[in-house]
Amino acid sequence: MVPESQRPLRTVPISHLQLDRANPRLLGGSRLETDEAIIGALYRTAELEELFQSVSENGYLDIEPLVAMNNNGALVVLEGNRRLATLRLLTDPGLVIRLRRQEKLRIPVPHIPESMVGTLKHVSVYEVSNREDARAFIGFKHINGPAKWDAYAKAKFAATWYKQLQPTRGASALQDVARSIGDRHDTIKRMVFAIYVLEQADTHDQFAVASRYTTKFNFSHLYTALARSQYMDFLGITSRWSRYDPRPNAVPEDRLDRLGEVLRWIYGSRPEDVRPVVRVQNPDIKRLGEVLENTEAVLVLRHSADLDLAHAATRPAAARLSDSLLRARANLRDAANALRGYDGSDSTLLDVSEDTKETATSIYLRMKRKFDERSTK
Repeated sequence: MVPESQRPLRTVPISHLQLDRANPRLLGGSRLETDEAIIGALYRTAELEELFQSVSENGYLDIEPLVAMNNNGALVVLEGNRRLATLRLLTDPGLVIRLRRQEKLRIPVPHIPESMVGTLKHVSVYEVSNREDARAFIGFKHINGPAKWDAYAKAKFAATWYKQLQPTRGASALQDVARSIGDRHDTIKRMVFAIYVLEQADTHDQFAVASRYTTKFNFSHLYTALARSQYMDFLGITSRWSRYDPRPNAVPEDRLDRLGEVLRWIYGSRPEDVRPVVRVQNPDIKRLGEVLENTEAVLVLRHSADLDLAHAATRPAAARLSDSLLRARANLRDAANALRGYDGSDSTLLDVSEDTKETATSIYLRMKRKFDERSTK
């Protein structure tokens, strides 16, 4: 980045500043075409409430200047979009009304004392000529510095930078990105590869980040999964990808439907009302991987959307039988100990008991027949 002493510092009205549509924090990507949509996305994911609280108590503390790029006369904020979004919300009641109506957001805007209103209308801005001038500073600050982004924002930032460097730097591009932002080469590599996979899924209408079921987007679930051989085999990704720098379109065309399945199993789909089967990264990403390498278990998952049930199908039938019988015996003994609670008035429980007896008898007779046949051989 241009040294601080050489950068022009200006005081700019917030009305002259534009939000960055390429901000790595944004989960909606190219679908966020309006300021309302961008501010709505930031409000959902970037915890603007803490800034509301600070500004309502202290006014806007213009300590750290925003960094903005001059784009044909317009100043696009590259660093400080959360602060700009907060100031816009606090100074534009009409914007709040539109967001409540269009984005279905409940935004409790705090009261700003009249004595502090003047601090919200102008901010200090360092002006740079292009993204490259600001990139190393922003990347280090948000990836290993004091104001860390989440994993998805880090990955988007690194992937955008890598794509711009790769045509001219070749094999050293990823190392240059990792070195500039102060992170491990292998970590950045996994993140960028996962971004390519997400972009491929989005391009082919298999999955969009904005359609995930939950508000939070656990990006680390994906780049952790893609490093496991079960996921690579299921998706047709050659295991050799880890030996080379990330490349787009790693999933073959005939496996794109499987890519959509995997992403919905991990993240769900709000439009389809599909909940994710992965609840926590450990152990669910591992368990889902074990399901993917078992044809029967995959079928169970497709029909039940139940990871526990599908994962049970990965175990040998003999082990499942043993566990089931032991659990059934324990449950029946509990029922026997609780028989004093049955007063004879509920015929439904009697029917359940009879069905249980018939099932147990059937299991016993089939097992006994196999045992006798084996004993006579």
